Amino acid sequence: MPRLAEQYNDYRTYYSYNRNDYSAAEAYRDNSLDNHDNRRPRTRKRKKSNIIRDFVIVLLLAAFVVCGLGFSFRKISVAMLSPTPYKNIQTDLRQLMYPTHNYLSNAWFMGERSFRFASTGKKAQMTEIKEGVNMPVLQSSLSELAQQYPSLDAGIYVWDYETGNYVDINASKVYPTASIIKIPVLIDVFKSIEAGQFNITDKMPLTEYFRTEGSGNLQFKAANSVYTIDELARRMITESDNSSTNMLMAKVGSMTDVNQAVRDWGIKNTEVQAWLPDYAGSNHSTPKDMATMLYNIDENDKFLNSDSRGKMFNYMANVHNNRLIQAGLGENSVFLHKTGDIGKMLGDAGIVITPSGKKYIAVIFVNRPHNSPLAKEFIVRASKIIYNYMVK
Repeated sequence: MPRLAEQYNDYRTYYSYNRNDYSAAEAYRDNSLDNHDNRRPRTRKRKKSNIIRDFVIVLLLAAFVVCGLGFSFRKISVAMLSPTPYKNIQTDLRQLMYPTHNYLSNAWFMGERSFRFASTGKKAQMTEIKEGVNMPVLQSSLSELAQQYPSLDAGIYVWDYETGNYVDINASKVYPTASIIKIPVLIDVFKSIEAGQFNITDKMPLTEYFRTEGSGNLQFKAANSVYTIDELARRMITESDNSSTNMLMAKVGSMTDVNQAVRDWGIKNTEVQAWLPDYAGSNHSTPKDMATMLYNIDENDKFLNSDSRGKMFNYMANVHNNRLIQAGLGENSVFLHKTGDIGKMLGDAGIVITPSGKKYIAVIFVNRPHNSPLAKEFIVRASKIIYNYMVK
């Protein structure tokens, strides 16, 4: 046999022998696996517990529980069961439950604030406007004008002194008032003066508490500069000064007193809910409510005396903003009024006296897209229509 073939034969013999050995080992292993359930189970070695570690853990848990219980007992349980050592600190549970109660209330009885929607048990101090019949031609003209401004929501009330005839377009709908809310504030100031609560010559300092932004120049005056009630009232109406308004509201007793007074007058839909400036439009009224207030300032001598009415009309005859209803009036007309202007609303409310002596009340409130100039255009056009109808 050649040497190469002999080597190859030896190799095959060797490989066959080792393969047989491998197969035997595999068979033994498989047999061992088949008999696994018959063998003794293996036992795992248990780790010896660390007594020191377990003791430290238990000690820490105990300390946490003891400290936690002690803290909660001292800070919560004791505080609940025993009186506080700080006698001068009181918890007002009513204030916690009703956080807006103090500044949304409009009545005060036996030390408790409350809210009432109408004067109860008293005769209204204001008289209602004595309405005649509707003026259909004027009403139709103003309605057609409103249809030309679909983005605006207008409320209009017009009342003729001579005939009592009127126009009512959404006049009982509630609108934001902006600075027109200063009319009931002005009335309350003079009602308080007549009641002897303070004098028109009394003085108030301008503190940082009252200084506020928006309309009016008082915000730029020196701190603690002093102004009479007369000066503050004049600025509130002529300049629509917000700082003056807040000072006067504080003088009469804050929003609480103004709202209570409004209810006592018999006005149901007018309310002060925010200090000035009221950019959100929280303070609200209706065109009819404002017309009723104007009517009572002018006509109801039992509501205000002649001195108060004279002062108030003097302020209202010199309002700086003459670009709304006044812009639609004829030359030499007199307009006693107050305007209101915030982003969402533009309005004007007052008494018109024509050169011939014709008198009428005109109130126009307009909800608008933010600062839309269309509201001003609408008010001027509406004023012209009303004026031309009244003087024809």
